[in-house]
Amino acid sequence: MSLAALVAGVALAQELPDGPGRAQVEKLCKQCHELARSISPRQDRDGWNHTMTRMAAFGMKTSDQDYAQVVDYLVKNYPAEDAPRINVNKASAIELESGLSLKRSQAAAVLAYRAKNGDFKSLEDLKKVPLMEAAKIDAKKDRITF
Repeated sequence: MSLAALVAGVALAQELPDGPGRAQVEKLCKQCHELARSISPRQDRDGWNHTMTRMAAFGMKTSDQDYAQVVDYLVKNYPAEDAPRINVNKASAIELESGLSLKRSQAAAVLAYRAKNGDFKSLEDLKKVPLMEAAKIDAKKDRITF
């Protein structure tokens, strides 16, 4: 590891707010990617749970207690209220997944529908996408822009 990478890692770790779950976030997230990427999405509890479930599916191993502490820490320190709105006409699949808590298949369906039918003009247009759940769109409507 270069000195610059080490200094950047130390600086980021110092920027993580103190609190229960901080050590677990650092330990678990650094296994696969840099901390900045791990904490960049701003999500609600459902979104953070979805992210953690995906990471577990990719092989992340942790106890139920640590899992719960990480989710609580992320919800408290990186909440959805701080998240930028997602322009569904310009967003990439990963932005749709992390920003709107969509499953990978749902994000792919949004991109495919958008490519075939053009830009979305309303929430009703977005609800026409195969695999989309109207309730999920309604719950995230304050985070969606066109």
